[in-house]
Amino acid sequence: MVEIYVDQISERLIYTLDFVFKERGLSYKLNNDYYTFETSNNLKFNYSERYFESIPQLVPSTLLFDEAIFVYAIEKGLFHEEVCLSFNRIVDPLASIFYILSRMEEYTSTHLDEHGRFQSKYSVLSEFGWLQKAVCDQWAVDFLNLLSIRVGIDNSFLNNYVTIRPTFDIDNAYAYRLKFGFRKYMSIIRDFIRKDKERIVERKLVLKDLKADPYDTYSYIEDIIDRGFKVNVFWLLADYAKFDKNITYKNDDQANLIRRIAEKAVVGIHPGYRSNSYPLYVENEIERLAYILGDRVVNSRQHFLRLSISKTYSTLLKLGIENDYTMGYADNVGFRAGTARPFQWFDLNRNKITDLKIHPFVYMDGTLNEYLKISTEESCRLIDELYKEVSKYGGDFVFIWHNETIGDYKKWKGWKSVLEHTLKLKNT
Repeated sequence: MVEIYVDQISERLIYTLDFVFKERGLSYKLNNDYYTFETSNNLKFNYSERYFESIPQLVPSTLLFDEAIFVYAIEKGLFHEEVCLSFNRIVDPLASIFYILSRMEEYTSTHLDEHGRFQSKYSVLSEFGWLQKAVCDQWAVDFLNLLSIRVGIDNSFLNNYVTIRPTFDIDNAYAYRLKFGFRKYMSIIRDFIRKDKERIVERKLVLKDLKADPYDTYSYIEDIIDRGFKVNVFWLLADYAKFDKNITYKNDDQANLIRRIAEKAVVGIHPGYRSNSYPLYVENEIERLAYILGDRVVNSRQHFLRLSISKTYSTLLKLGIENDYTMGYADNVGFRAGTARPFQWFDLNRNKITDLKIHPFVYMDGTLNEYLKISTEESCRLIDELYKEVSKYGGDFVFIWHNETIGDYKKWKGWKSVLEHTLKLKNT
């Protein structure tokens, strides 16, 4: 137990210290009473401007005690053995952790792509070359190492577990099957206009049950589960639109497929493209999945990774979602929130810790193939580096694939090997 003196006990401070201490199996106590702190027999550390004789001190920035969202002058600065952030010229590893973990920079940023997503290249982690580093864990360990040396805490048994967590998004359950009426005939007409003979022939074979649908990779997903992996699957049930093209939720065959997968995996909602703008859509889609499953829906990941921190998370929280898996970038791999550990969402607008748990992911299939445009071999090497980082500090190695990308089909030919490579990391 280490007792920490502060002039003010704030929600931001508790949130940060819980991440540093409790997440790693250590305990701490806050004290803002000058006299009782001075006479305490606990191991002691001073996180304030007040001076105590012979007690190690870190003068804090104001960030953990502010009650609004401010724009700070941010630079790099050395704390103990690691470089972290300085705020208005005050180097503060605890404030650095909170700033990244809470995603404060995204609340004020206007750097959005065509889908309304915050772009990785504008993050402070990209600016300082830290996006592929679990910096919040790095800073937490550096702070604990300092306390070990100067205060005497025992941090030799830090909780550095690593778990491989495959997740799958079902944006389009089948390439050809279960598509009827207008959608079916428009697809056929499009193939003829494009003179796409391969799709014309393939469609006929699939619909006559002479060939498997190329997106029907559900047996493979089930096989992964049977190997002992805990798998999350997120199903798109939005109404048909430009960016929401799954089969209708009213189709009994799709409903049965969802129930089949739910027997082995944790199935969550994949809120449609328009859900950030219209919360009612999210509510309707959650109700659809709950009806199909006959159970509450508590897990979610945004379609297209369209995440507007405050708006999206507030909506999900109100609708009973307990776990969100959207925290990551479409355009790059790495640690958007500076960690691979699950953490509670801190609502900066209300300055409150919430019950919504955020599960960051480290890479997505489309990021490697479509955004970064790297080979399968390069992808495996990059994934190895990301895994080493998680292994160093602990966390869940969460990654995203889609049913349509794991069947070695067309531009995804050979990419199944990258998924297999990732799954085998647990044996390294």
